[in-house]
Amino acid sequence: MKSFFGNLLLTLPIFTVLISLSTSMKALAQEDVKNQAAIADLVSSSEVDTSKLAELIPTDSTLLESSSKVNAIDASEIDSTLAQTTAQPLSQSSITSVSELADVQPTDWAFQALQSLVERYGCIVGYPDSTYRGNRALTRYEFAAGLNACLEQITQLIASSTSELPSKEDLATLERLTAEFQTELTSIRGRLDNLEQRTAQVEAEQFSTTTKLTGNAIFVVADTFGNRANNNAAVNTADDTNTFFSYRSQLSLQTSFTGRDQLVTNLQAINIPNLGGSTGTQMTRFTFDEGRFASGDLFVANLYYTFPVGDRISVWIGPRTLNFPVYVPTLNPLNGNGLQGGFSRFGAFNPTVYRPGFDGAGAAVAYRFSNQLQLHTAYIANDTQANNPNSGLFDSSFAAIAQLTFSPSNDFNLGLTYTRKYFTANSGFNLTGGTGSAFARNPFLQNATTSDNYGLQFNWRLNPRFHVGGWFGYTQANQETDGNNNAIIINSALTLSFPDLFAQGNLGGITLGIPPKVTSNSFQVAGQDREDPDTSLHIETFYRFRVNNNVSVTPIFYLITKPEHNDANGPIWVGLLRTTLTF
Repeated sequence: MKSFFGNLLLTLPIFTVLISLSTSMKALAQEDVKNQAAIADLVSSSEVDTSKLAELIPTDSTLLESSSKVNAIDASEIDSTLAQTTAQPLSQSSITSVSELADVQPTDWAFQALQSLVERYGCIVGYPDSTYRGNRALTRYEFAAGLNACLEQITQLIASSTSELPSKEDLATLERLTAEFQTELTSIRGRLDNLEQRTAQVEAEQFSTTTKLTGNAIFVVADTFGNRANNNAAVNTADDTNTFFSYRSQLSLQTSFTGRDQLVTNLQAINIPNLGGSTGTQMTRFTFDEGRFASGDLFVANLYYTFPVGDRISVWIGPRTLNFPVYVPTLNPLNGNGLQGGFSRFGAFNPTVYRPGFDGAGAAVAYRFSNQLQLHTAYIANDTQANNPNSGLFDSSFAAIAQLTFSPSNDFNLGLTYTRKYFTANSGFNLTGGTGSAFARNPFLQNATTSDNYGLQFNWRLNPRFHVGGWFGYTQANQETDGNNNAIIINSALTLSFPDLFAQGNLGGITLGIPPKVTSNSFQVAGQDREDPDTSLHIETFYRFRVNNNVSVTPIFYLITKPEHNDANGPIWVGLLRTTLTF
């Protein structure tokens, strides 16, 4: 049976179009006259032809569906129903919510459409007894009454939305100004066209929609001065090194899939030498130098993925060089920056807690309790063993770290760090991350070793142009195979940083420290304890001159007194000029 509501929906296309056209006064007025005349003709005819109504204005899929339900009803059924129905006028009562209609339920198939008519437009409000009678037939009188109520609402909407339209005088003024500034408008139009072309070119030639490419290159001219360290003053070997020129180049692909995550893939080539071979001590090493890859070869330096979990947790996972400084604050951001600060390996940060002694594969988690307190934890294994089924992640050399970073203010940071390390037998020990004396790096020769490493680090910005920082490291090492010996290793440093020294963007720095030193060791070789008899000092200074935002030049000098913590070795100087290019 043709429903009352189904017929009322025939009016929906009319108010939908009229309301949407209210933003354009002229077009709206013309459409209103045409449509009302056409509708009047249809209403006065013997039948309401819904197809002609649909031709007058566009309809959406919901209204078409409603119309199809009406058209599908047999005409004889309509005549029969109309004969049994007494027409009643539509109510003009103050019903403002569809819930006030007693016979309308939220489960009715057209509930939302009726709700919009009643609550948004207030033009179909039911009968005086607060009923809607949606399942009875619609007479032409009822249709006319409902349509008239809705057209009155549309008239009010048009009047309210066009009251502020410009007058003829306003349009004349606008036309005059357009003529006066025609030259400027033409220039702006040309610049916009050119900008659109350039934007289209950039979009067409961009590297990737998800990946950002950054990179840097370091050129190093350096030399060393002083006798080679051999722990025997009687047979000192004169320095015979020559000035050398080397480089490190790195490309970083930073890919994000969600906007908050990041996949980091770093490609690197380097031919900066390890100075330990020419000076006789690892205390002279640069923070960047050749590792296990051949000089100048291109290799994957870093490969890891980081993502957040909620608002407080960050996670890192990676199979290649996921070492601690990637995600744990080392609290030496100025002097310890190998691109812009100092360049010695020891001067970068506390080596016993932050340098695992191998390239790592594993995972890390950071939790932010508040802006003042953070916790960082990680477990990494030697990546040359972690990919081997015979050793894997948990039967390899490994390092695990936990650090609480306390920041009571923006100017002061304090880090309390614990690192547990394990080295399998005959694995090429590097207990102190390639720094300090030979005894500190390998206190028990090639026997399996564990170490408990404790670090205290701080950085204090006394004012914007002066920072003071430093660290103290304490290590307890234990022999795990062929004996049960133990050793104590310490290291410490004080750093002074001078941002904007002499000019904005420049940086000066001084690092004074004691590289890792064995203070006691029960392990002996040929009756001799593997202890360091004296104390070396590491004194480093640099000045970075910023040429522009992408290029800087930095002269750096550092001095090692009593290399290998042995007074038999004379001091060694290292001087270099580093040029850094970033993009």
